[in-house]
Amino acid sequence: MNYDSIISFLAVIIVILFLLFSVFLLSVKSEKKLSNQLLAAFLIVTAIDISAFFYHQFIEIPYTLEILRNKISLFKNPLLFLYILSVIYSNFRLKCKHLIHLLPWLLTILVLLPNFFLANEIEKAAFINNYSNNTEVQFLSYFGDVLSIAYLSAEIYYILRYRKLLLENYTDKNAFKNFNWLKQLSILLFIGQVLTFIKSYIRVNSNDNSIDIIRTIVLLFGVFFICWLFLKAVNSPRLFKGINVDLKTSKEIKNTREEVSINPKIALLKDFMLTEKPYLNPSLTIRDLAELIKMNSRELSVLINQHLNQHFFDFVNEYRIEEAKEILKNPKEKELTVLEILYQVGFNSKSSFNTAFKKHTSLTPTQFRKNT
Repeated sequence: MNYDSIISFLAVIIVILFLLFSVFLLSVKSEKKLSNQLLAAFLIVTAIDISAFFYHQFIEIPYTLEILRNKISLFKNPLLFLYILSVIYSNFRLKCKHLIHLLPWLLTILVLLPNFFLANEIEKAAFINNYSNNTEVQFLSYFGDVLSIAYLSAEIYYILRYRKLLLENYTDKNAFKNFNWLKQLSILLFIGQVLTFIKSYIRVNSNDNSIDIIRTIVLLFGVFFICWLFLKAVNSPRLFKGINVDLKTSKEIKNTREEVSINPKIALLKDFMLTEKPYLNPSLTIRDLAELIKMNSRELSVLINQHLNQHFFDFVNEYRIEEAKEILKNPKEKELTVLEILYQVGFNSKSSFNTAFKKHTSLTPTQFRKNT
């Protein structure tokens, strides 16, 4: 099997698709302009990195440009990390502090400066020909692996924190679309990272054609990834609505007030929920509820999440389920379908209603109605 031809073909396909999708992201009108620009930059940098599989068949570039092209891959992790932040936070903006993400690339240039960038053309050629055995390259390879793990850990942390913020502040399942998108994206990128680590290990430790096999697998995964992005763009043209960058989890909020009036506040909150039924609003947020009961939203978040030991999402859904149970038990409401009931009590989808109902009762709505 001619792996070289297959690898070159797949690499060309990926580069073309990545660049086409980048043009789409940069040209499409969207509220998430910065997010699109960061994702496009990530795809362009990745395309330049992947071009190493075939560009030498068409052009020959100076050694200095080849190393700079090779090291442009160091921008992939920062761009992806900033993209994730821009998706999570609706008011995310690039600031001077984000220039810190340039440090790995600058460090790489400094490490290679004495024995490559300041060397003559003959010395540069020798450096390239003996590339993997150079001490600097071996150090930078380990440094890059550690950096990739650090960025991946940071991305997982922010995505999980995002989920917690959503649970503590929103009840509408549509608010979780961003989280689901980022969760799927992070899983695919983790798989890609694992495949890349395997490829690097085999390249160093194997002399047979297994390196060509893993390269082919990596590139096939790249084709799958870009096709998945295209499908996401078609099915979800608005990628998506984020949360405020200043929003904090209940544990991150420093409550400076003395907690001597917790019980009356809990009683006030529960009484309000029972009498005014704000949970019937399918788009209820913790900010909305705080305004209704004349309480600071951060104080309400601490009250629900730390003193009632519930996420806002579960707290509100509990009242919705109790309301639904009363309707399901009422003989006069037998004509109402489950779909009508779920909309009536504040849910906006059958799947989220069934999931919440079973979580609170261990039964489906239909089973509950039959047993009453």
